[in-house]
Amino acid sequence: MSATEINLLHIVHIASALMLVGYTFLAFAAAPERRKSVMMLSGIAALLLLLTGLRMWQGEFGLVVAGWVVVKIVCLLGIAAIGGIGFRRREITGALAAATLLLGTIAIAMAVVKPF
Repeated sequence: MSATEINLLHIVHIASALMLVGYTFLAFAAAPERRKSVMMLSGIAALLLLLTGLRMWQGEFGLVVAGWVVVKIVCLLGIAAIGGIGFRRREITGALAAATLLLGTIAIAMAVVKPF
């Protein structure tokens, strides 16, 4: 993998993560008629995040299964699911926001520390 490719992947990966978290929080406050557009953009961000993450994993580690990668994928799926739940269950948005922040923090910790 060239340095240009890895840098571009990192930029798109981080931008997608910010977009996913941002649209997840927007789902907690958006009007129900905006559900389709918010969930569509959230899904696009989740897909970009997954694809760029898999490419970086393949390029740097050869798809060797590591625990921290599995944890990051679970965190991604959790955050992606929380947006849809937020539209349906407005009364628990505080707990969902806390879960989003917790999953995001865990994903960041796994990317930085790579503990296992």
